[in-house]
Amino acid sequence: MEAHSSLSKETTEDSPTIREQLDKYIVHWKWFLISVVCCLIYAGIYLRYSIPLYSASTTVMVKDDRKGGMQTELSAFEDLGLMKGVKSNVDNEIEVIKSYTIVETVVKRLKLNTTFFAKARVKSVEIYKDNPIECSVVSMDDDFYEKGSSYVLQSAGPKKFQIFDSKEKALGEFSYGQVVKLKNCSVIITKNPLIKDGANNYAMTMNFKKLSDVVLKYKDKLNITTVGKTSVVNLSIIDPVKEKAEDFLNAVIQVYNEDAIADKNFISKNTEKFIEERLKLISAELGDVEKNAEGFKKSERVTDIVSEAGLYLQNSVLYEKELIETETQLRVIESMISYMKTIGGSDLVPVNIMPADGNTSALITSYNTLVLERNRIVKTGTLKNTAVIDIDKKIAELSENIKVSLDTQKSILEIRRADLRKQNSLLTGKISQIPRQEREFRIIDRQQKIKESLYLYLLQKREEIAISLSVTPPNAKVIDAAMSAESPVSPRRNIIYLGAIVIGLLIPFLIIYILQMLDTKIKTRQDVESKVTIPFLGDIPKSESSDDIINTNSRSSSAEAIRIIRTNLEFILGNIETGMAKTVFVTSTLPKEGKTFVAVNLATTIALSDKKVLLIGLDVRNPKIDKYVKLPSKGLTNYISQTGGSIHDYIVKLTDYENLYVLPSGVIPPNPVELLMNKKVDILFDELKKEFDYIIVDTAPVSVVTDTLLIAKNADAFIYVMRANYLDKRMLKLAEAFYREKKLPNMSVLLNDTIWNKGSRYGYGYGYGYGYGYGVDEPIEPWYKNIFKKK
Repeated sequence: MEAHSSLSKETTEDSPTIREQLDKYIVHWKWFLISVVCCLIYAGIYLRYSIPLYSASTTVMVKDDRKGGMQTELSAFEDLGLMKGVKSNVDNEIEVIKSYTIVETVVKRLKLNTTFFAKARVKSVEIYKDNPIECSVVSMDDDFYEKGSSYVLQSAGPKKFQIFDSKEKALGEFSYGQVVKLKNCSVIITKNPLIKDGANNYAMTMNFKKLSDVVLKYKDKLNITTVGKTSVVNLSIIDPVKEKAEDFLNAVIQVYNEDAIADKNFISKNTEKFIEERLKLISAELGDVEKNAEGFKKSERVTDIVSEAGLYLQNSVLYEKELIETETQLRVIESMISYMKTIGGSDLVPVNIMPADGNTSALITSYNTLVLERNRIVKTGTLKNTAVIDIDKKIAELSENIKVSLDTQKSILEIRRADLRKQNSLLTGKISQIPRQEREFRIIDRQQKIKESLYLYLLQKREEIAISLSVTPPNAKVIDAAMSAESPVSPRRNIIYLGAIVIGLLIPFLIIYILQMLDTKIKTRQDVESKVTIPFLGDIPKSESSDDIINTNSRSSSAEAIRIIRTNLEFILGNIETGMAKTVFVTSTLPKEGKTFVAVNLATTIALSDKKVLLIGLDVRNPKIDKYVKLPSKGLTNYISQTGGSIHDYIVKLTDYENLYVLPSGVIPPNPVELLMNKKVDILFDELKKEFDYIIVDTAPVSVVTDTLLIAKNADAFIYVMRANYLDKRMLKLAEAFYREKKLPNMSVLLNDTIWNKGSRYGYGYGYGYGYGYGVDEPIEPWYKNIFKKK
């Protein structure tokens, strides 16, 4: 038995190889091929009808003082105070570039809410620069940008065209250049002078889309990224029309620069306006003073009064100079105080006309910065915005601080002026000999110098502001103009086809894998040996005619398999006592697993080898032997149930087989268990074992009834039949339990009804081996050669 165990049973831990796992799927190669072809066809249809998308990008450098952005030519004018306090950074500027306001301006400027599509059977293609006609909106209703509309334009000759609404209702025939009144606007349709071919034969769809939808679409598509840690940013967009994408990016940068320049020039323009007003007033005052001086000299007939003062006048020069400067500063302060009383919360304060003394200039600069920030936020928000309210509070505080600072400087200058006048009066008393004319002329001359100094000061500031306005640089410098890629970014044909192939392979793979996971039936020898430790006797392939029994002329794979099983069975029965029949019981877990088929054919196979064989039908509840051979109705159950009589009266010899005898089951009894527990059964086997060489017994399934277990002691070996694709793997535990508990002596497994498959090494492959030597094998040609053969 130990020798048999080593021969009949392979190592149960032998796991399947990668090739064996692949063979499970390769055998279904036709389904993989069909799936891949279908997916490739679908991919081709998708590519045929899909609209390609192109990527366009541009690179710009944004001015960023914190990151060392681009240098400005205004660095020489920073001492004017115009560029101080203006800071920007790339992160904030990116948000400004991508803002709804800028994108909306670009959409309106490029008329992106108006699109044209050529009518086609396969797919609609947008027409942009190669449009044979041009549409200009001359007037629009209030809801033009709020509602969308669609029209069909079709040429009606060299000078006319037709318009249809979205429901293909004709709106009329019009001439090129004529004002056409549509639902929400009036348009003028003209021919594109750059397009000659096709201008007289076209049919297209004109769409007026809702402005907010178009703006949001382009805002979402606009992608802005920084290049490393520099102030260089990359703008990109994906669109079906390459030229439109390029124009959109260029327009975004242009609008952004225009908006940035306008913000920078806002302070300078307001300061320039204030200086112009003050120049007009000072010019008029200066003219009056000069006329008074001229009239005084004429009336008093004096030319050079100063030379007459002599030494006293030389000592008073210093006081006069200081008094003039003080008067000038005081007038400027008074002008600023008057201006501060008239301005509102959104007005700017002139920043470059204040004296350098004190901190008033710094306060005014901070004030103007807050006003600009407030005005910028108000453009995109409301006055109730918390940021606006906070800035208004800060502006009010700075305004009060500026007024306090101006009052303080005025008080200081007044004290200084009073002191200078006092000193000048003391000096004047010392020169009492100077005529009254000199004193009066000095007053006039002092007023003239004050007016002239203030006038020249304002002229200088006006020129500085004019220079700053003319050389204001843009915020973004274009490094690379917008350019689109030649090949589309979507769909990519290679990736689509590769994905179709992968999906085509994956779909049948998953289906087969899931079916295999859900299939709990045993299929191969490996399925049996991986679950149980019972010796494996062999397997029988699926028979084309399960009702036929083996004879001397049988050459089928099933017949050859049973002959091999007969040989393997000899190893199991090798140590049976000489002179006694070798008794083999055939059973199964469930009905319909082919145990009767195995028992009948095994008996006939042994009988053909000149052995005297008795086939007994002990499945008394459901006898099936009469399905294969013609038998009388009486049999074993009749013998056991009656007293007396001989068993030989019920044994039938088959005429077609010289050494094969059959003991039918007999009439189905009402009490099978009690009947099989009768002592006559054991006596029967003892007698029959002396008369025959082999006894093959067809028994009942062990999981259904206990009939087989009651008579198992009479068996020399048990063949446990399992049907492939029928028996659940979970039922293998029952067979294993019988084997371990030794309820079925000398037990071995036989796998029945297997399907030939070259993808397995266990139980398949009967195309080679079974029937060997009985005929000439025809060469098997590859499948692809059979395609071209004529049927």
